[in-house]
Amino acid sequence: MPRHTLEVADIFRSHGPGYRRANAGHLSLSQLKVMSAIEACRTEALGGHVAACTKCNHQHIAYNSCKNRHCPRCQGPAARDWMAARSEDLLPVEYFHLVFTLPAEIARIAYWNKRAMYGLLFKASAETVTTIAADPKRLGARVGMTNVLHTWGSAMTHHPHVHMIMPGGGLSPDGTRWIACRPGFFLPVRVLSRLFRRLFINGLMALHHTGQLAFFGDLNSLEDAEAFASYLAPLRKAEWVVYAKPPFGGPEAVLAYLSRYTHRVAISNHRLVSADADSVAFRWKDYRIKRGDRMKVMRLATHEFIRRFLIHVLPDGFHRIRHYGQLASAARKTNIVKIRTLLGAEAGVQDDASAAEIVPLTLREPCPECGDPMRIIETFRRGETPRSRAPPRKQAA
Repeated sequence: MPRHTLEVADIFRSHGPGYRRANAGHLSLSQLKVMSAIEACRTEALGGHVAACTKCNHQHIAYNSCKNRHCPRCQGPAARDWMAARSEDLLPVEYFHLVFTLPAEIARIAYWNKRAMYGLLFKASAETVTTIAADPKRLGARVGMTNVLHTWGSAMTHHPHVHMIMPGGGLSPDGTRWIACRPGFFLPVRVLSRLFRRLFINGLMALHHTGQLAFFGDLNSLEDAEAFASYLAPLRKAEWVVYAKPPFGGPEAVLAYLSRYTHRVAISNHRLVSADADSVAFRWKDYRIKRGDRMKVMRLATHEFIRRFLIHVLPDGFHRIRHYGQLASAARKTNIVKIRTLLGAEAGVQDDASAAEIVPLTLREPCPECGDPMRIIETFRRGETPRSRAPPRKQAA
């Protein structure tokens, strides 16, 4: 497929060195690693392979990808592989989508405490839904969900929130029945919001009490327990945003949706408009506009664009996709089989395209000339020069 002429990698390669010099000592090792990975992605720095068509003998050199989870170019293949694995877990029931968002005052604390606060966001949102769903007055069932962390808004500002996808029902407490929710309605949003608020604030107080939070700048005074409690007091009464989107049409729609959300990064390459030494322009969606065209073009100073991208680098080893309840990894397969039996459904079948066996040394992408399979005829490591004389692969505008 044609690639976009402008990519985040281009901006990093051209202006990353200057940004690192200007911010020496202020970038984390994780951020530096992400910058280096994106700059090297699909270049000779990572080595690559020479591919030849099985029919027309067209050849080209393709360089290796960095496979970094923050790299816009590497997320497509990663999402396809993840979705192929998850397709067997889908149930023939209605699916729902909830979004749990942290208030701006809490997000300011999370900015400096990503591992602790993002972990608490996962835990509190999952506990909220499992608790309310288990209430006999609500659903009275043991439910499961997949949570995906996003830390950005459309303008790449810091906006931590969790997207939660779950089947519309759950197992009865004794595990002998499937209890379905009402069509088009899962759980009351206001009830979820208030429990989420209480669980998160209680968890936040516990983190503070055990010294797991750091404060900087104008928040430095919050190191004091009384000051911290006073800071949180208004938030105990404020409305926290828990948003319920319309339910999905079926399992196929869930797959299509998840493929767009699970491996998304702060900004995708297709949103970039232009970039130079002074500024970067990109498309963003203004959610304050209720009607009409929400899409606008924002222009940021180049170093500010890089800064905003890097604030969404996650701590090393931090999982941004997590499963809870009946979909928790340890018992997921067993629970899926049990639920399918109760629903009288057949075992999950992968989509033909995603389940198709990939022959070793055969590329996913067909020949750009005739459409036949491309085979790898030579591999080379970083620093090596391929023996074949294939011309570098042309990148379409």
